[in-house]
Amino acid sequence: MIKRSFIGLTAPRLKCDLVEPSPREPEMIPMPPRLILLLDEALDSTKETCIRKGDIAKKGEKLFLYKESTCYVTAPTSGTITSIAPFTGDFGENATYLVLEKDGKDEPADGISDFADVPDLAAADGALRTLPGAPPLELLAAPDSKINKIVISGMDSDLMSTTRQYLASKCMDDIKDGIERIKNMTGITDVFMAIPEKMSQLSAFQGMNTIKLTQDYIGTLPQMIMKNHMGIAPAAGTSCEDLGVCFMSIEAVLSLTRAYKEKAPVFDKIITVIGKDGGIKRVSAVIGTPIHRILTQLGLETREMDRIIIGGPLEGFSAYTLYHPVQPDMDTIILQDCEDIPGVSDYPCINCGKCVRICPAGVPVNLLVRYLEANLYQEAVDSFDLDACIDCGLCSYVCTARIPIFQYIRLGKHEQLMLEAEMETEAENA
Repeated sequence: MIKRSFIGLTAPRLKCDLVEPSPREPEMIPMPPRLILLLDEALDSTKETCIRKGDIAKKGEKLFLYKESTCYVTAPTSGTITSIAPFTGDFGENATYLVLEKDGKDEPADGISDFADVPDLAAADGALRTLPGAPPLELLAAPDSKINKIVISGMDSDLMSTTRQYLASKCMDDIKDGIERIKNMTGITDVFMAIPEKMSQLSAFQGMNTIKLTQDYIGTLPQMIMKNHMGIAPAAGTSCEDLGVCFMSIEAVLSLTRAYKEKAPVFDKIITVIGKDGGIKRVSAVIGTPIHRILTQLGLETREMDRIIIGGPLEGFSAYTLYHPVQPDMDTIILQDCEDIPGVSDYPCINCGKCVRICPAGVPVNLLVRYLEANLYQEAVDSFDLDACIDCGLCSYVCTARIPIFQYIRLGKHEQLMLEAEMETEAENA
C-alpha cells in the first residue's frame, strides 16, 4: 500500500503488508531429483578442491571447497555431486555452485548430531550456519565479536512479503524456546522481538522484550529500529554489528530450535510467492530447490523477458535463470510480467529533489548519483555520504527521471570495497 501527500510536498509513505488473520499452511514443494547448492567462495582453477564430481555426499554433511575454507554448504539429502562450476552473482561477486543428484537413500552423515551434545555457540556455528533463515552464527561466534544486543525480526525485510510474520503467528512456543537457547549460547541477555504493532496475535508476545513497529517501511529498517527504539544512531560507515547490535530473522530462531529438537540440521524454507496478478501464496521448499519447481507446482507460467525478483521490490535482485536455487535467506519470490516492468533511463538528474526528501539517512542523493555515474567512488564517499546510505531503495522508487539510483549506489559500494581491499593488499606487500 502507498500513501501520498495530497499536495505533493512530502515524500510518499510506503506501508508494509500484514499477514492475514488466519493464514493457511504453506504448500509443500517435493524435493527435486537435483538440488543446486550455492557456496559463497570463488572457484580457483589453480587449487585442488576437496570435493569433486562423482563424490558421494550424505545428508547433513558439510561440504567445503578447499582444505583451508571456512565457509560451507550442507547437503539436504544424500546423493552424488554431478557438477561443480563457477557462479557469478550481482556486481561480479564470485561463488561456486554444486549440483547434488539425490540417491533416494537419505543416508545421514557421521556425527550429524554432534552439535546437539555440546550446545555452545562454536558447535552451532560449525554445523548450523546454513539453516533456513541464515542464522548469523559466524558473526556471534567470532572471537572479536562486539555484539551485546540481538534483535529478532518478526517484521519482513521488504514490502509485499509476509514470511516472517506468518512464522511469528504460528510458532510461539518454539520462538520462546529459541530465544532462551540463544541467550544461553551467547550469554547475551538483551534480546528483543521486533513485531508489527497491528499484529492480530500481539497478545502472545506479552512478557517478552518487544519492539512494536508501525507499517511504515522506513521504520522497519534495522538502522531505523536502532535509532527510534534503542537510542543508537549509526554513523556513516558503521554497521549495526559495529555498534553491538545483531539482527536475526525469526526463521533463523525457529530453525535453531528445530535443529536441536531433532538433533540434525533442517532444510525446509518458508517462502512468500507473489504472482503476476499480485496473488500471494506461501510454500515450503528444501534449500537448493530450483525456483522453476516452485512456479510449476503453483501453476505460475513465465515467458521470455518476464522478471523474477528474489526478495522485495525495493531491496531485492533479479534472477537471470529459473534454475536459481532456494537459499537460506530467501523470503520472497516475485514474478513480474514483462509488460509491467517499469523502464529505466540514462537521462540526467532533473533535480526534482524527491530522492533527497525521502532518504531516511539524509544523503544528498541528487549530487551523489552524479559522481557514481562518473565512476568517482572515492569522491562519492568523501564528499557525498555514500557510506551513510542504508540501502532502503527508496531513491530509485521515487526518481522522476527513472535513474537506477539504488543500483548505482550498490555498484559504488562494491567498487569502493574492492579498492580498499586492493590498497590493503598493496600495503601488506610493501
